[in-house]
Amino acid sequence: MTELNRRALLRAAALAGAATATGLAGGLTAAASGGAAETTEAVNGPWIVTGSAGILQINPGHTTPQVLLSNGYDATTSPDGRYVAVNNLRYAGESGSNLSLYDRVTGEVRKLISDPFGVSYEWPTWSPDSTEVALVVDRETLVAVNVATGARRVLVQGHTMYRPSWSRDGSMIVMQWVSRSEGHQLRVLDLATGRVRRVYQPEERERFGWPVFMPNSERVVFCTNRWYRDVDLPLGEDSLASVRIDGTGLKKLTDEPRMYLSPVFSPDGRYCAALSVPPTNEYPDGGNIIVSTSGFGEPWWIPGDEYDDSMRVDWARAI
Repeated sequence: MTELNRRALLRAAALAGAATATGLAGGLTAAASGGAAETTEAVNGPWIVTGSAGILQINPGHTTPQVLLSNGYDATTSPDGRYVAVNNLRYAGESGSNLSLYDRVTGEVRKLISDPFGVSYEWPTWSPDSTEVALVVDRETLVAVNVATGARRVLVQGHTMYRPSWSRDGSMIVMQWVSRSEGHQLRVLDLATGRVRRVYQPEERERFGWPVFMPNSERVVFCTNRWYRDVDLPLGEDSLASVRIDGTGLKKLTDEPRMYLSPVFSPDGRYCAALSVPPTNEYPDGGNIIVSTSGFGEPWWIPGDEYDDSMRVDWARAI
C-alpha cells in the first residue's frame, strides 16, 4: 500500500469514527443540540494532544491539527471545557517550572503557579467541578491548586508518584506509586480521609501505568504488558486493563496487543481514546489516536503523522 493510499484510508476511517463519536453524522451532538438549553449533558469536542510540536487540537471532522500553543507539556482540559492546564510553558526571560491555563474561548494564557529552576511539575489533573488542578511537585508531593487564587493544598507526600487522575465523582485520585517495601504499583487516594490504598500490584517484569478512572469511578483503566511480557511485537505488547477500586476483578479490555499510552474517556463517557500505532504503519510513530466504545469493541483510528512523539491525549468537552 502506498503512503498516499494508507493516509487516505486512515483519514476516511477517522472521519467516519469521529462523526459517530461527536455527532457529525446525526449522532450524539445532533441528538443533544435540540435540547441544549434544557440539558447539561456533556457533548464531545476535540482531542487535545501534547507532543513534540507543542499543544495541538484535533477538531471533530478533521485530522489535521490546530496549534494551540507551540510549547508546553501534559495538557489537560477542564471538565467544563473552558480551560487547558499546561505544564512548563516557556515565558521570555524565565526559567523554572510553571502551571498555566489556556482559555479556549479567548485564547488568553494565564500563569497559575510557578517555582524556581530545579522544582519539577508533572501531570496535572482536574477536579470534576473545574475549580482545582492537582499535580505532582518534585515527584513526591501531590498538591491541589485553586484555579481562582493559585492557593495550594498538600494532598499526600513522602512517596514517589506519577500521573495522577481525579475521579469524576470527585472522591479519589489514582496514581502510579513507588512503595519502599512493595515497589511500583497503582494506588488510590481517598480525599475525604487522606488514606492511600493499593489497587494493583504488577507481576514480575510487568510494565504498566497511565491509570485513569472509568466514568462511573468504580474501576481504574491502565496500560500493561501483563499478558505479553514474553512476546516481542513491532507495534508494542500492551493491553488496556481495568481493576475495581477495591483491587479485585482484574479484566483485560483489549484483544490485540499494541502500544498504548494515555487512555482517556470522552466527556460523555461513551468512548475511550488512547495514543497508539495502527498496524498499517510501517514504522511506529506514537502519534495516532485509537478510539473505541467504552465497551472496548472494534476501534477506529485518528491518524497522526502531523503529531508524532505524542505523550498525552485528552478529550475536551465541546464549548
